Amino acid sequence: MCDPTRDDGFSQTGVLPDEKRPYFHRKWPLVDVIRMLIVLIVHFLCLLAPFNYNWEALRFGLVLYVVTIFSITFSYHRNLSHRSFKIPKWLEYPFAYTAVFALQGDPMDWVSIHRFHHQFTDLKRDPHSPKEGFWFSHIFWMFDTLYIKYKCGGRDNVKDLKEQWFYRFLRRTIAVHIVMYWTFLYLYGGLPYLTCGGGVGGVIGYHVTFLVNSACHVWGSRSWNTKDTSRNVWWLSIFTMGESWHNNHHAFESSARQGLEWWELDITWYLIRLLELVGLATDVKLPSEFQKRKLAIAR
Repeated sequence: MCDPTRDDGFSQTGVLPDEKRPYFHRKWPLVDVIRMLIVLIVHFLCLLAPFNYNWEALRFGLVLYVVTIFSITFSYHRNLSHRSFKIPKWLEYPFAYTAVFALQGDPMDWVSIHRFHHQFTDLKRDPHSPKEGFWFSHIFWMFDTLYIKYKCGGRDNVKDLKEQWFYRFLRRTIAVHIVMYWTFLYLYGGLPYLTCGGGVGGVIGYHVTFLVNSACHVWGSRSWNTKDTSRNVWWLSIFTMGESWHNNHHAFESSARQGLEWWELDITWYLIRLLELVGLATDVKLPSEFQKRKLAIAR
């Protein structure tokens, strides 16, 4: 049980409580407030889009969504979180930098959370467990950094990134890059580029990514006998560049390819494969036939 004498809702025993953590009636550190404000502003700009738009700005917003989400899945997820393949630093760093503009955090923060998710999937220490409610796993976990730190501990699982000056630099200066990004949008195209570009593109990017955390642990099919609730959601793969083959991913988390069947659309894998063919991607990891047979669900 949570100790009622504490205002952060955590137990002094160090044991995770069984009941759901009170979400709104808790301590809100500044970082949580800032994160929530950013997400609310992006959604507010999206709501203003019908009143301040032009087709050029809307096309830009859709392109922005594709580029940033592609960078999230290619860089933050498969390259940095799972080391599914290696690419030269001159190629790795620009992809990681572009992913910053998806407004989902700096590389260290994103990668750390995702590694914890795989380490503690569906357990009490899962940072965005669907067992704490759909909306918590979808988005609310982002605004509860004290809870995540309490459950998972510090960022001691990203030492490989901490050793690189570029990722330390991004972590210290991420606010500057985001302000410069929004300023550029406004100076380039005025309010329509903020609403249709940053707003529409940002909201689509947020929710297709978050649906992998929430929907892909609730709905969909299972091809592999994993010890968690991961699911494959075929239609979402169109919008996530192949990320929603989530049961495939949890079965073979280090695999650079998540759409394991020929008909499982995985745009991110197509780029990785292209880079491998031209010699830029190396040490590309794929599941072996033995691993597949071991986890296959009998049909």
